[in-house]
Amino acid sequence: MTAGTERTFNQRPFNMARYCIAGAAASTPKKTALLVYNVPDAREPVEEWRFQDIEKAVLQLATSLKELGLKRGDRVAIRLGNCSSSALLFFGAIAGGYVALPLSDQLTDGELRALLDDSGAAVIATSEPLSDAAVPTGVRVLSLDDVDQMFWDKATGVYCGGASDYADTRADDPAYLIYTSGTTARPKGVLHAHRVAEGRAPTYRGWYGMTADDRVLHAGAFNWTYTLGTGLIDPWANGATSIVYTGPKSPAMWPELIRNSQATLFAAVPSLFRQILKYAPPGPLDLGRLRHGLMAGERPPVDLFDAWTSRTGTPLYEALGMSEISTYVSTSPDTPYKHGVTGKPQPGRRVAILPLDGGTEPVPAGQEGIIAVHRSDPGLMLGYWNRPEEDAEVYRGDWFIGGDIGVIDADGYLTHLGRANDVMNAFGYRVAPQEVEAALAHYPGVAEVACTELRVRDDLSIIAAFIVPVAGKTIDTAAVKAFAAERLAAYKCPREVFVVDHLPRTANGKVKRSALRAPSADVTTA
Repeated sequence: MTAGTERTFNQRPFNMARYCIAGAAASTPKKTALLVYNVPDAREPVEEWRFQDIEKAVLQLATSLKELGLKRGDRVAIRLGNCSSSALLFFGAIAGGYVALPLSDQLTDGELRALLDDSGAAVIATSEPLSDAAVPTGVRVLSLDDVDQMFWDKATGVYCGGASDYADTRADDPAYLIYTSGTTARPKGVLHAHRVAEGRAPTYRGWYGMTADDRVLHAGAFNWTYTLGTGLIDPWANGATSIVYTGPKSPAMWPELIRNSQATLFAAVPSLFRQILKYAPPGPLDLGRLRHGLMAGERPPVDLFDAWTSRTGTPLYEALGMSEISTYVSTSPDTPYKHGVTGKPQPGRRVAILPLDGGTEPVPAGQEGIIAVHRSDPGLMLGYWNRPEEDAEVYRGDWFIGGDIGVIDADGYLTHLGRANDVMNAFGYRVAPQEVEAALAHYPGVAEVACTELRVRDDLSIIAAFIVPVAGKTIDTAAVKAFAAERLAAYKCPREVFVVDHLPRTANGKVKRSALRAPSADVTTA
């Protein structure tokens, strides 16, 4: 953490798992906390968990991790997909004073090995067997069955052993670590403190309009900050029900699942909302009890709001966020949508627009600049994992700057105008172009390569790679895609590969990614 960012008031005793679970477990122990569906047309879930059962399982997992010999602050990697055990282990690690590390199950062996090495994880729980190449020496591997047996005896249907209480952590102690692509070829870990759960409180009314009666369905994966917060942390902190779907996914199945699960809030990236409308039958779309949709992760096309409301009779509320603080600007039932803008800073957030060329004095309304959040915000990360030099780069005095450009109007509404850095955003995932370029540079015959986000429709961006071949060499673009798929997670792989004779560069020789253009209009949009 950068010098000067310490928040002494946050050194009070505080455990994130206790904050999210204990209240509802005490006041409404038999209320449904978690529903798991594996087919969209199911009338009943395959799993139903009450808050009292969630708390017992979480505390038992914390005890079991301690019995494995883990020490306070050890990292617990979780690669279990979106099953109930993944959610329970996430909170079990935090309840025990360990650091939860959710990971994508799409990672290749090389990517997984790099993250386990960087994080120094003590344990990894995985739903699929891992090769020796993926796991560093000394990291203990737990199967899904191993995790389940830590807290549940399937033969008798009772919980195992005797669980202890929540660990006596403090608000600024590390709670979980999320890896995200930044402006380098190597993904960086964003370390969050226990206090972040409390720091998310402005979203309750400022975006969701959430109550304890809500049933929240999220379309994303638990290794993403957006899904963890909106789909799990915040519902439980409000005593609401979280809905998890584990079956095959397609745009056409979501309306049926929303109806059958009786979801009142549905969260996804804007492109999925657009695809739902595209693949649904013409005419009104019945979404059952849904009050409204929540979208974040990418900029939506402006016509999506009216198109969704006219078909479903429900509004959409947009939010702007990042891994370092999650969502902090949004519309909501209390903050009406305004055409063409993102939303207002959530109540209690201190958000400003700083000059593009430096300085800490906010610019006047209507002037573009860098979007900044005050460092006192309890939702801000502790810092980047083992990267103090990058911690220093994202602060200007008392302001955290994440690299997004925006403008605030006279009514207090903020419009997100794009990113100041080169980070790509495809299908809602942030991906550093340098990471993709570093992988493709090893393909035989590649002299130079550059990647960029390519908008192929008003509501869809993809990752595109531009390759300059070695003189006399021929590049097979299909083979390049296959090569990338062996080394990168699916969401990082270029959807299009173009062979060009040169890369556009600035006067000082740097690749000018903003000038990369597809040489033809025939670009994949699926």
